[in-house]
Amino acid sequence: MEERSTDKLARYILLASGAAITAALCWYFRNVLIYILIAVVMSLIAKPIKKGLRAISIKGKRMPEWLMAILSMVIIIGVFFSVITLIIPVVSSIIKGISLENIENAARYIAVPLSDLNQFLRDTFPQLGKSFRVELAMAQELQKMLDVSIFSSMIGSAANFVSSFGVGLFSVVFIGFFFIRDEHLFGRMISALVPDKHEDDVFKALSDIGHLLSRYFSGLVIEMAGVGLLNFLGLFLVARLGFNSALGIAFLTGILNIIPYVGPLAGGVIGTVLALVLKYSSVVPVGLNVSFGFFCIILIAIFCVTQLVDNFLFQPIIYSNSIKASPLEIFIVLLMAGHIGGPLGMIIAIPSYTVIRVIAFRFFSNVKVIRRLMQKSETLQEE
Repeated sequence: MEERSTDKLARYILLASGAAITAALCWYFRNVLIYILIAVVMSLIAKPIKKGLRAISIKGKRMPEWLMAILSMVIIIGVFFSVITLIIPVVSSIIKGISLENIENAARYIAVPLSDLNQFLRDTFPQLGKSFRVELAMAQELQKMLDVSIFSSMIGSAANFVSSFGVGLFSVVFIGFFFIRDEHLFGRMISALVPDKHEDDVFKALSDIGHLLSRYFSGLVIEMAGVGLLNFLGLFLVARLGFNSALGIAFLTGILNIIPYVGPLAGGVIGTVLALVLKYSSVVPVGLNVSFGFFCIILIAIFCVTQLVDNFLFQPIIYSNSIKASPLEIFIVLLMAGHIGGPLGMIIAIPSYTVIRVIAFRFFSNVKVIRRLMQKSETLQEE
């Protein structure tokens, strides 16, 4: 009996030591793991693209797997860099279109609320001084942000970033090619690390995870594009901000929309502020020729309508149907993730929860609580 207890203790010590060594190695090679994870995400996004390419046949012959993998990667990378190259000149034109000299003159459009705000700030914070004006303070800070000397001091950091980005991009593309060509490669790599008796279950779990996350990430890209498009149409056709300005703000709101619940609100606030700055400080007149208050109402209405469409059309399809979880379940998970990790936690909450749900379904389905939560998961692989 004493020997059995000793053997059990020794086994626990070996397991704990192995876990500690594994965690230390993962931390030491964390950059490599990040490249692998990004490549996995790329392969999940490429999965529906490759499926569409597989359906193409010429005289009954289909493209080889390696060619479909290359074309899928070219499409993804091409779209990514097309968006980047499109947005950079748009943002530059927005910055160039802002006249710092006009910011103070623009205050006449909002003279009364601005005067009340200045008086409130001077009364609340006497240390600001009697001559304090919020519009002048904002203009000075904006001038500092656009100071050329700041950008020149960042050249060294930018060079390091470009170098690291190049290495990371090459690594992700190289690893991603093999994951896209062989959709089950990552699953076999993980399955090889577990005992033989659990290998089949682990492989099935990874297959389910890949299926659900592929739908989720693909839907997320579509949601970003949809939100950006709706905001662009509203800002361009209704608010009349101009093509470049509307496109730049819409792209920003689409990116921020990745953060559930918090991102849309932040995008709406930032988009409204940017639109107001452009209207009242641009060298070339932009925007509808209406009062300040009515223009604010138009902007808020545009972002609200977009979010209503997103909440009632896009998100139920992506967050609920794609990972087969109830909206209430997802909402609670997002609240917990936001409390633990803030916006970053909310971004990774849905993919992480999907992994946990599938593992629980495959290995702990005999537990009543998990079985009730996982009723939708009985058809994980159904389209």
